[in-house]
Amino acid sequence: MVSSDFKPSVFHPYYFIRKGLVSKIQEYSGAMKGKMLDFGCGSKPYRAFFNVQEYVGVDFVNPGHPHDNEQIDVMYDGKTIPIADNTFDSALSSEVFEHVFNLEDILKELHRVLKPGGTMLITCPFVWKEHEVPNDYARYTHFALKHLFEKNGFTVKTLDKSGNFVEVLHQLTVLYFYDHWYMKLFKKIPLINYIFFFFFIVVPNIGGTILSSLLPKHRQMYLNNVILVEKNA
Repeated sequence: MVSSDFKPSVFHPYYFIRKGLVSKIQEYSGAMKGKMLDFGCGSKPYRAFFNVQEYVGVDFVNPGHPHDNEQIDVMYDGKTIPIADNTFDSALSSEVFEHVFNLEDILKELHRVLKPGGTMLITCPFVWKEHEVPNDYARYTHFALKHLFEKNGFTVKTLDKSGNFVEVLHQLTVLYFYDHWYMKLFKKIPLINYIFFFFFIVVPNIGGTILSSLLPKHRQMYLNNVILVEKNA
């Protein structure tokens, strides 16, 4: 079961970005099979979506993201994944690549531990605030990611996006009011905190949902890259 924090309602301040992620990961989950790697697994929030023989989570020590109560199977040093060549049939890496400074080196490592023909599903943000600082290094376009994958032994099967221009605008509006007003000023004030939360988080989430369904889906501005690749045989 996916927790409500990663499969949120309109009462969640990260509603649009996480709604888009959970929808796309579920959509492409059927491409994963056999022994599967979750690279940068954290709490394995999407584990329930994958019907695989074995699910192995790998992560590393990140001062911006404590791993308390997370079920990580293998820790790595940020450079080398301590797993043998050609081990995994498939892999997932969700919201990790922006935290990897040496991304090309890690792509080589992911290529190494995947079997020939193995499939990998990746998500990473295009529009989002700085997070898990100081380990937040990059935002990527489709063009950059396609180049990096093809350069490092992968074939890109699908280039997709989550979110659209309207959802980005509403998500950033909610984020501003939540981070800079609600959390810093109003959260501890009884009654006012509920009023503020309703009008500046819930209402924009509902309004953005309605407008997104009615207005043209311009996707030059979007929230997340969603990419499916295959290791070249």
